[in-house]
Amino acid sequence: DRYGAPDAAAASSLLPVAPMAYAVVTDPAAVDSPDVPSYQPHVYGRLSPPALIPLQMREVELRVDCAAGCATAEVTLVARWWLHCLTRSRDCDCRLVVPMGEEGSILGAEVTVGKKSYNTHVVDVDGNSPVKIVKTESGGILKSQFFQLTIPQVVGGEDIFATIRWSQKLLYDNGQFSVDIPFRFPHYVNPLPKLFTKKEKIQLTVNSGVSKEVLLQGTSHPLKEKTRQGEKLFFLHEAVVENWSIKDFTFSYSVYSGDVSGGVLVQRSTLRDYDDRDIFSIFLLPGNNQKRKIFRKAVVFIVDTSGSMQGKPIENVKNAISTAVSELEEGDYFNIVTFNDELHSFSSCLEKVNGKTTENAINWMNLNFVAQGGTDIMHPLTEVQYLENYTS
Repeated sequence: DRYGAPDAAAASSLLPVAPMAYAVVTDPAAVDSPDVPSYQPHVYGRLSPPALIPLQMREVELRVDCAAGCATAEVTLVARWWLHCLTRSRDCDCRLVVPMGEEGSILGAEVTVGKKSYNTHVVDVDGNSPVKIVKTESGGILKSQFFQLTIPQVVGGEDIFATIRWSQKLLYDNGQFSVDIPFRFPHYVNPLPKLFTKKEKIQLTVNSGVSKEVLLQGTSHPLKEKTRQGEKLFFLHEAVVENWSIKDFTFSYSVYSGDVSGGVLVQRSTLRDYDDRDIFSIFLLPGNNQKRKIFRKAVVFIVDTSGSMQGKPIENVKNAISTAVSELEEGDYFNIVTFNDELHSFSSCLEKVNGKTTENAINWMNLNFVAQGGTDIMHPLTEVQYLENYTS
């Protein structure tokens, strides 16, 4: 709304619900078909702020890798957009906007336009990165669930090839895993069907992490199971469509097990990872035995408070542990151990859960969760072995 701020509901309705590309137009005289120029009356003036014109999409492919043990889904989007609204004698910036699912985090983006290519890098906030930054506003997070990237000087009629990768939370509720990915394209990004055949492709890989039966619960798009290799299942949807998807991609499954099961998953670092570190995760699944006796919980939270945890990571951990401690039942036991170069414990023994100890623990975290120093993990692991035998 150029003549007044829109209300919250109207503004929310304009946010993309699928990966989108926009032409950033400041000169209305440049707007025309690149293939068949039309007669345009003289147009004067500049657009401030610029107009965002959605681009037509010519190709789209979605690849989803679900790993139950890591509770994450890694998503790769491969798409091709066409700058259909600008004459070939002019150029403009184009903006890619990607909505991500719950707890989405961008992993990387590669874009090719003609002979030019672009890719994202993680850089130090203090400016010590060896990578030269051309424009500080050319990429970044718009909001927690959106990622945007600006591509400069795209000529009318050119194609934009993009590969964008992100991770998001693999949801778990009542024995069922599920993933929900924004994939609702508006009708105006469809190119004319007589001029272009639209092929929609979705690949899904499920790594259950355990050698148990995987039960499919539901999917938004017609997926065909292609192969099963041990703990991995591969699905594919590929079709010529009249219009791009008008619903989010959703998929849910459960792992059948009569008892507690679990495993270890190892993930190698991704291409252009900032610190090139591999990741491992240990996970447990509760199983389907509803008659199992509930046991008393004795939990020790071990928290890295070294300098690498500064900012959002340490705040996320504090919020997560505050929630976990608050959800423990009376009669359970817990303790909190932090480590960097030094070791600090909330208590010298396992504390019994009650209102007072829970409040004291949260207050202790507010004072002691300060990210600084180096990392020494062996000391807290040794400390935990002694705590197992001591309760208050």
